[in-house]
Amino acid sequence: MTHLLIIALSGGLGTLLRYGALTWVGTKNFPWGTLTVNVVGSFIMGVVFVLIAEKGLINPAFKPYVMTAFLGAFTTFSTFSLDTFQLIESGQILSALLYILGSVVLCVLVLVVGIAGARSIF
Repeated sequence: MTHLLIIALSGGLGTLLRYGALTWVGTKNFPWGTLTVNVVGSFIMGVVFVLIAEKGLINPAFKPYVMTAFLGAFTTFSTFSLDTFQLIESGQILSALLYILGSVVLCVLVLVVGIAGARSIF
């Protein structure tokens, strides 16, 4: 139960920081706030990945709190970036390209379908 509470608190903190960044940076004429949290979150994801998975400087038990909950709430783009990197690093270049294309194009397309469907129903 303590584990779930820490996950919830970590995710809540990530959410609050995302909201703060979006409010502070703003989104006038371009989604600068979203771009900012995606870039910052991806950078933090890379650093934490090395510190946990490669260098062992952070106990792996903290991974779900930092990488999944905090960064997942701050930005899901950081997870996408790490997944893509790991595919490329393991030599799965085609899979990485398909993942990038699928993630970006498919997600935007289904968003449009969802919007159109919701608009026609509601």
